[in-house]
Amino acid sequence: MSEVIDWQHPEIMERAKQIASEFETPMAITPQGKLFRIAQACFEWVRDEIFHSFDYQMNPVTCRASDVLQHKTGYCFAKSHLLAALLRANQIPAGFCYQRLSIDDKGAPYSLHGFNAIYLPEVGWYRVDARGNKEGVNAQFSPPQEQLAFKIQFPEEADFPVILAEPLWIVVEALQSQNTWDEMLRNLPDIPLESAKGYGLV
Repeated sequence: MSEVIDWQHPEIMERAKQIASEFETPMAITPQGKLFRIAQACFEWVRDEIFHSFDYQMNPVTCRASDVLQHKTGYCFAKSHLLAALLRANQIPAGFCYQRLSIDDKGAPYSLHGFNAIYLPEVGWYRVDARGNKEGVNAQFSPPQEQLAFKIQFPEEADFPVILAEPLWIVVEALQSQNTWDEMLRNLPDIPLESAKGYGLV
């Protein structure tokens, strides 16, 4: 267990149990079906109940999963940390994925964007993005079809295919060194494409 993905934290365990308890019914539901529903419920809860720090201009800047849960806010990276923790607390394998995106949809400057992959029986690794929906962003859980928040538009953007077991250190460092949502906005982590291999992203 990492310090950042502290899935054994009592409040994480309690929230994970509450989400899973919705599916402890006498209905005829296969173990696979139950796992799918718990994974979807965890994803939708983080997507909809944890407020994206920039969208809602909320402080503090969170990083550790338990802090994201406590403060109910986080940037995309932090929300992915909480989702991974909730899934792992429910014994569902989860990893971390990244894209490199234009910050203003016009080209440079660029920033990393963080989301998750979930391992689902008979589907395999399935990527989901819990950053939070808004106008122009409609991320959903609909395996095996992937529906992420953002698509690649520019040559300097990238959708890195690698699934990591732990968050990138450059992301953790950025979150831990900023105090307010607007400071974070000015210091979003980025990895130029030519450096991606050194970070294990390609």
